[in-house]
Amino acid sequence: MLPVMFKNSWFPTVFEDFLNNDFMPRANTTAPAVNVREDEKAYTMEVAAPGIRKEFCRVSINDEGNLCLAIENKTEHKENDKKHHYLRREFSYTNYEQNYTLPEDVDKEHIEAKVENGILTVTLPRIQKEEHKISRNINIC
Repeated sequence: MLPVMFKNSWFPTVFEDFLNNDFMPRANTTAPAVNVREDEKAYTMEVAAPGIRKEFCRVSINDEGNLCLAIENKTEHKENDKKHHYLRREFSYTNYEQNYTLPEDVDKEHIEAKVENGILTVTLPRIQKEEHKISRNINIC
C-alpha cells in the first residue's frame, strides 16, 4: 500500500519563507555523477559537470599521491538587473572537491584531463609492464 500524501498549500510556503533567506542559505550536498571505465591501457573518469568551463576545473595529485578533482564555479550573482524583480531564485552554483585514491598501476606523470560537452574527462594511463623474456644458456657444471 502506498503512503497517502496530503497537499496543504500553506504548509510549504511558511517554511520556505522562513528557511530560504539570505540569513540561512540552503545546503547543497549533491555531488556530480562519476563514471569510471577501465581497459588495458588506462582508467577513464567522466565527471558530469553541465555548463562548466575548463577554467573552473582543477585536477592535481596531492602529497599523498591521490587524485584531487575540484570544480569551482566563479559565477557571481549580481543584482544589477533593475528591470526584473525575482520572486524566487533557484539557480545555485556550488563547489565540488573530491580526492580519489589511485590504483598502484597508474602512471601519475601522464594523467590528462579535458572538458567537453559538460563532462570533465580524466584519463589515467596505466603503467605498462614490460615483459622481460629471459633466455640464456645455463652452464652445466
